[in-house]
Amino acid sequence: MKNITALAFLVIINCVYIFINPVFSQETRNNRYTVSVSPQAGLIYGQVFEYVYPNPLQRETKAELYSELKWEIKPVYYVGLQLDFEPADIMRSLGFFSSLSFKAGLPNDSGVMEDRDWFFPENSELTRFSSHTNRTNSFFALDAALGISLPVKSIICFKPFLSGSWMRFSFTGRDGYYDYKDIKHPKGQLSGDVINYRQDWLLVATGFSVETNVLYPFAIDVSFQISPFTYCNALDEHIKREVFFRDYTSMGLFFEQKLNITLNMNRIALLLDVSYRRIGKTKGKSYKKGEEYTDFTIVQNEGGAGLSLLDTRFLVKIHLF
Repeated sequence: MKNITALAFLVIINCVYIFINPVFSQETRNNRYTVSVSPQAGLIYGQVFEYVYPNPLQRETKAELYSELKWEIKPVYYVGLQLDFEPADIMRSLGFFSSLSFKAGLPNDSGVMEDRDWFFPENSELTRFSSHTNRTNSFFALDAALGISLPVKSIICFKPFLSGSWMRFSFTGRDGYYDYKDIKHPKGQLSGDVINYRQDWLLVATGFSVETNVLYPFAIDVSFQISPFTYCNALDEHIKREVFFRDYTSMGLFFEQKLNITLNMNRIALLLDVSYRRIGKTKGKSYKKGEEYTDFTIVQNEGGAGLSLLDTRFLVKIHLF
């Protein structure tokens, strides 16, 4: 039954393609560029990291980090929209392309949040650990790209491009337990909201993609982009202690690999897009408010951030003209 359904689906797609191809092919010859809009839906899966580095002027720990907080995203679903301006036939001649994509996540529980601290100055052993249910309160992403398409022999196209991205994540860790080795009562349970965390990312990058249409009407595009120019503004709120940390960090190495498979049906195209995005440890100034500080005051320990995300999305591309 499944084989019959799949065969029928392929036959319908082929019939639609044969029917609309002659009409749209004529339009393609008359219009060098096309504008399209693409509703999209997908999910991200991965982790967001918050770091505190040891103070180099004090012997706080022999570990690489003083503190690490890991916020899981397993997974977060999103919806969005993408706009594209590109050659109507990218394999015909040299051209320009641009894209703008917006994604908005759906709030949901998304795994756990884990907090690790290394407070022993004499060694690198883990001192404190706590685990909480993680809720992703918001996820937004705005991605833009601008590039040149360079076709070769009408079957392959090289596309160097520049890109920019803004991302926002906000989380709440609640309930859970703790296990501390440096206090009198080292283990216990927690209830209610424990910690809030928000990251705002900005980055610019250069990239390169290769597209081929040898399996037309399918097109396959593989791309890669990389950059050290990343910036993160983060706010950490420890609810129980009424303590806030604000970090301004930068220069974590960003790279992204992407595979895109497109089924072209001229006026409409169906796209499956899978990408892996990673930003290594950033580093920068950290400010604290609460306890001994009545307002945000710079502290000696520098802060940092990072992320690792697998993004899978499905788009329906509609050519407006």
